[in-house]
Amino acid sequence: MLMDESVNKGPSSLRLGSLKSSLSGRSSPKSSPTFRRLHSSRTPRREARSGVGAIQWFRSNRLVYWLLLITLWAYLGFYVQSKWVHGHKKEEFLGFSGDPRNKPVDAEKNARRDLLADNSLVAVNNGTNKTLLSSDRKFDVILAKNGKEVSSRKKKGKRARRNSHKTHGKSKVKTNIEIGDTEDQEQEIPQTNSTYGLLVGPFGAVEDRVLEWSPEKRSGTCDRKGHFARLVWSRRLVLVFHELSMTGAPISMMELATELLSCGATVSAVVLSKKGGLMPELARRRIKVIEDRADLSFKTAMKADLVIPGSAVCASWIDQYIAHFPAGGSQIAWWIMENRREYFDRSKLVLTRVKMLIFLSELQSRQWLTWCQEENIKLRSQPALVPLAVNDELAFVAGIPCSLNTPSSSPEMMLERRQSLRAAVRKEMGLKDNDMLVMSLSSINAGKGQLILLESARLMIDQYPLQTHSQVKKTFNIRQDRSTLAVKHHLRGKFTSLNNTNAVGINNSHRRKIYGSKGTEEQALKILIGSVGSKSNKIPYVKEILNFLSHHGKLSESVLWTPTTPRVASLYSAADVYVMNSQGLGETFGRVTIEAMAFGLPVLGTDAGGTKEIVEHNVTGLLHPMGHPGTQVLAENLRFLLKNPAAGKQMGMEGRKKVERNYVKRHMYKRFVEVLTRCMRSK
Repeated sequence: MLMDESVNKGPSSLRLGSLKSSLSGRSSPKSSPTFRRLHSSRTPRREARSGVGAIQWFRSNRLVYWLLLITLWAYLGFYVQSKWVHGHKKEEFLGFSGDPRNKPVDAEKNARRDLLADNSLVAVNNGTNKTLLSSDRKFDVILAKNGKEVSSRKKKGKRARRNSHKTHGKSKVKTNIEIGDTEDQEQEIPQTNSTYGLLVGPFGAVEDRVLEWSPEKRSGTCDRKGHFARLVWSRRLVLVFHELSMTGAPISMMELATELLSCGATVSAVVLSKKGGLMPELARRRIKVIEDRADLSFKTAMKADLVIPGSAVCASWIDQYIAHFPAGGSQIAWWIMENRREYFDRSKLVLTRVKMLIFLSELQSRQWLTWCQEENIKLRSQPALVPLAVNDELAFVAGIPCSLNTPSSSPEMMLERRQSLRAAVRKEMGLKDNDMLVMSLSSINAGKGQLILLESARLMIDQYPLQTHSQVKKTFNIRQDRSTLAVKHHLRGKFTSLNNTNAVGINNSHRRKIYGSKGTEEQALKILIGSVGSKSNKIPYVKEILNFLSHHGKLSESVLWTPTTPRVASLYSAADVYVMNSQGLGETFGRVTIEAMAFGLPVLGTDAGGTKEIVEHNVTGLLHPMGHPGTQVLAENLRFLLKNPAAGKQMGMEGRKKVERNYVKRHMYKRFVEVLTRCMRSK
């Protein structure tokens, strides 16, 4: 037994001894492969084991795997979004390319140009414009059917660019100016080779340089603590544009969409007609435009908390939407901005099917309610009243406190910069410091009364008999101290004596002489008319104006034209008087009226419509009758302000105070809170 045990133990003891000796390394030379393998800290086998262990640990912890994947995905999303938002070449991002939206325009060099009518005045170029070289700086007025926005930049080939460089200083580029694109054309205008005035502007580049600020730099103007912001936060709204022209209704809707986005709402825009030039501006403000005006827009509106159509023209879309979604009328607040019977007739069948109507003025509201009574139409609720307001960009330049003010651009500092802007723009226009610039900015059509304004100016220039001491002037009574009134009466008597002695002269009655230490200076009347190139211009009416000017060469020397543009702060800064000469039932509200008052301009307006509600006669401006009976009264008002600039400044100051009290942004959105509370679905 012992023998067997010793035999059995022998091999095992040998194996243990050999293992111990091999582990200790005593029996293996240091240079042997076995020694190196055993004493190496990183062997292939250990590396394999450690890698396999890490993989097994990673697989056993799937939560870490998913967290890492989500983190990488979120980082990629933020990277792409930041590239899109802050990139300078958005059109080329992710492989997409196109023309830059904010391409600089040569027209902003603000060269003074003559509007010259020649034998090709009314030529229809079928949408193509030829760039010609000329030895002067005069423009042909082209009334084209298929044109785009007014711009003096035209695409030129390499040869044309070489020729323009070669002829630099000797010849200037002759550019076609298109006025409108939707009206039928006639063959010709009776008068040719006659000067119709000067084309000036736009002045966007001058604004950026002088003010050291651009609307593109704005970062949102929402008052996050306000009631309006709390109501619209995370809400979905659909705004319906009837067109994209640079007129009151589309611009007001665009600014409402911008404010909603700034306050955290989700906004989608339905555009019924792309007529106009606001599409690039909508893209710059990142307002989402729904391309489809039918099914896709209806589906988007069904999911919205509120739908706001911005014109009576939207009646057809509302009718189709309610037919598609019968309950949709309960979420529609219809903001109607027109005041003519034709618009009521086209929308009366839908008025009872919407939740609420919104009007701009008391007079407009009363007029529509009267028409509803005549047609026996009963509305679902009492209409709301939301007047328009001066936007923050214009209030900022005008020196009115707003959300854009900073320590480096306080209202006081902006007032000083505005004076510098005024001097720069008037210099570009070729005006003297004491010239009185009378401005009328609107689409050129009979309803705006530009021709009547020119007829009134002709009465002044041609020395037609005017009643200087009319009843309108006798009732002039601005709230001010007695000393100022005494000075005003003294000035009026002085200018009356000058008129009686014919000191100014028959052919220069639109100028007045100022006597001072520096000698005699003349003050001239200048008329600035916009907006050349607007899609809302009526071509027959434009031709009527040009024909009128061709018969009155002296008047044409006092006429300036400016292209349509959203950058109007420079024009208001340069002007001295604003004329709101709307005819018919008058202006529904008059957005440009309150903008002019914000810049301290006295307003000469028709005694009707919303203008009558805004302009206080003999306090913030002067009113005159509509139509041709108002021509002579308007001429008297122009002459009065020409001879009494102090009175005009006082009226402008009173108008500015009224805007600050009633027509800044906070007043408008305070009214909108009522609409949102009554119309929007509760969360």
